[in-house]
Amino acid sequence: MKIASLDHIVLCVARVDRTIEFYQRLLGMEAREERPGKWSLHFGSNKISLQEAGSVPDIARSTVPGSGNFCVLTRDPVVQFSEELRSLGIEIVAGPGEREGATGKLLSVYFRDPDGNLVEVSNPLPDSAAET
Repeated sequence: MKIASLDHIVLCVARVDRTIEFYQRLLGMEAREERPGKWSLHFGSNKISLQEAGSVPDIARSTVPGSGNFCVLTRDPVVQFSEELRSLGIEIVAGPGEREGATGKLLSVYFRDPDGNLVEVSNPLPDSAAET
């Protein structure tokens, strides 16, 4: 078997409504109710499914709020985004700094969402193969 691409990730969260508000406001993601009570966040051709901690299925019972760690790419300058984070009182965990992404070098900033999940927002650096 050879894997072709990533379809989605799942974040375990304490409160879906709070998570939706955070990601919509800060990163412009679109919330969709896939079925009654089952929500996801969409951006580009990507999806983050949200699983409320109180209703985690048996298959995912060891996941807990705050255990996520992921990276998203943006065309907006990460340095300016870092200033926006500071102005909103959101602590920057690291960066902006250079990192290695899936397809090349990135300029990244790290912060945590309301559940403590580590979020990395990055710009592909020039001469990098990474796509935006």
